[in-house]
Amino acid sequence: MEKKNKITKNMTFAELIKTNKNAAEKLADRGLFCGGCPMAQFETIENGAKAHGVDVDELVKELNDEK
Repeated sequence: MEKKNKITKNMTFAELIKTNKNAAEKLADRGLFCGGCPMAQFETIENGAKAHGVDVDELVKELNDEK
C-alpha cells in the first residue's frame, strides 16, 4: 500500500495538487478553485481557506482522510 504524505495547512496549494491529484476536485467542492490560480504557487492551504471562509482544520482532515 502506498503511503501518502501527510497534508498540512502550511503546504502551498501547488504542493498539495502536485502530490495529490484528487485534491483539486475536493477543493473545488468547497469553492476553492486553486488549481488554476496563480497564487497557488505561494498561498498556503491555511491562508486560502481563511480568505474563502473555509474551516482549514476540517479541510485538512478531509484531504488526509481521502482514500
